[in-house]
Amino acid sequence: MCGIAGIISRNIDLRGERECIYKISRSLKMRGPDAAGEYVERGAALIHRRLAVIDVKNGAQPMSFENLVIVYNGELYNTEEIRQELKNSGYSFETDCDTEVVLKAYHKWKKDCGVHFNGIFAFAVYDKSDGSVFLCRDRIGVKPLYYSYIGGTFAFSSRMESLLYVKGVEPVCDREGLNEIFMLGPAKTIGKTVFRDIKELPPAGYMTFKDGKIQSGVYWKIEAKEFNETELQAQEHTHWLVTDAIRRQLVSDVPLCTFLSGGLDSSIISKIASDCYLDRGEVLNTYSVDYDDNDKYFKKSSFQPNKDSDYINLISDYISSEHHNIVLNNSAVAEALIDAAIARNSPGFTDVDSSLLLFCKEVKKNFTVCLSGECADEIFGGYPWYHRTEILFENTFPWSRSTDIRRSILKDGFLPEGEEYMKNAYSETVKKTDYLDTDSRLEKRMREMFILNMDWFMQTLLVRKDVMSMEASLEVRVPFCDYRIVEYAYNMPWSIKAYDGREKGILRKAFENELPDIITWRKKSPYPKTFNPLYFNEVCKMVDYALSDKSCALYDMLNISAVRELMQNPDSMPEPWYGQLMRTPQVLAYILQIYVWIRKYNIEFDY
Repeated sequence: MCGIAGIISRNIDLRGERECIYKISRSLKMRGPDAAGEYVERGAALIHRRLAVIDVKNGAQPMSFENLVIVYNGELYNTEEIRQELKNSGYSFETDCDTEVVLKAYHKWKKDCGVHFNGIFAFAVYDKSDGSVFLCRDRIGVKPLYYSYIGGTFAFSSRMESLLYVKGVEPVCDREGLNEIFMLGPAKTIGKTVFRDIKELPPAGYMTFKDGKIQSGVYWKIEAKEFNETELQAQEHTHWLVTDAIRRQLVSDVPLCTFLSGGLDSSIISKIASDCYLDRGEVLNTYSVDYDDNDKYFKKSSFQPNKDSDYINLISDYISSEHHNIVLNNSAVAEALIDAAIARNSPGFTDVDSSLLLFCKEVKKNFTVCLSGECADEIFGGYPWYHRTEILFENTFPWSRSTDIRRSILKDGFLPEGEEYMKNAYSETVKKTDYLDTDSRLEKRMREMFILNMDWFMQTLLVRKDVMSMEASLEVRVPFCDYRIVEYAYNMPWSIKAYDGREKGILRKAFENELPDIITWRKKSPYPKTFNPLYFNEVCKMVDYALSDKSCALYDMLNISAVRELMQNPDSMPEPWYGQLMRTPQVLAYILQIYVWIRKYNIEFDY
């Protein structure tokens, strides 16, 4: 994995913008600490930071072929198939890296190249012959890509912060950005950011900038198709797709491990990975995360009926992995909220972010690549809101059903259009859903839920995983995001997907013969969070400081007394802010991260 950036301008001689280029490159260093490269001419600058994973000795970027120059971030999992197809068309190759394959695939197929790729990627190809640049992003949106077009200068980057160094791009948040933060956050609308001047290239999106004009499109979208398999065939097909995705993603020229929580998804990945390692006489390393004294303070709930730690050693012993349990200090998790917000360049998923950041830094001490189980829940119906009939058909986001808690912390009259903004975001997403004429009311709703979860909840988790892992210079791969699995699961009838009435039932059934029953049929448990009151106390101290800063614009947005009431009575919040993980400690931490973001980037507000 890497960090990429670039500037295309006819108004600026970029050969004289060394300081700007240096700052952009420096802002990407953690994404690519192993090497740095640049291509600079009068009207174009391409910047690359490399985290070497495949063909470490070769593969330096920017890479050129004829009139084309590429900067590329990601991994292709069908590299050899594409390489062979290109060889059959007369292309030759000088390296073993996938960068060269992507570059020559673009040379052959131009804007249709993305259709041929199976992987996680974001890349840009500059054409010296006409001064154009082509951007492209993977189907699911695992790898980020942002852009701006201000005053005749087009720029792009793996990080929003990098673009703030480009002339004309200002750290301004308008009403739309405020609604994204307070009404939708930590999720966000695809294509938008919290900065007025910065946009996101959507998943499966491509874009060409030429002669001051932007042309964009998508090369893939989920389509409804007939499902003609029996339940047994679906089990076998699911098993094959998931296994093939995991095996493809085990390719690496540097040390690789897996995250292992003791849940179904990470156990499947670790089991398949361990089998592959044992076949070649090696032992897989697995990692889990916990917190100081969590056993002492753990409280059961309907969302989290048991602790991961009760299952991790069981599955590690079963698959014969060398397991490492990282125990995080609660004060450090609170302090890392600041680093996590800065890494994300925006307020984020609070301690769900900061704990992952600290965890990845520990893993990075011994490994460069790991596999993780994100996204199975969105794809295979793993969340409670898929199964609670009393909320399934509600006309709103199921993980954020009300704006009441959001509205309660804001000053009266602030963002009066907020509820309408949220409702419109929901409606526009549902409109994207593709149905069959034969779909029942339930099947139509499950397709809508699939799209809602993929475009919102899954994107939040993918941004979290990419940003926090890359901030630690660790590459994390997510096999369940293989687009073949996504397409297949979208068209699987709910009666099969929810086998035996269970969340991720078909996935459980597909792998029941490869895992212990206690793992296969364990009730889903969310990402582990701290239950230690020390964390809450530390967050309250930090929030108290932020609330006392009357010179910060945030002070005029918040209902200060309501926020302090939350601090004093944390159990008074009637429902989570977002999903299962954001209750009072996380809401307070989110306020802190907004404050950090404003102060770090000197945010100006236009509302």
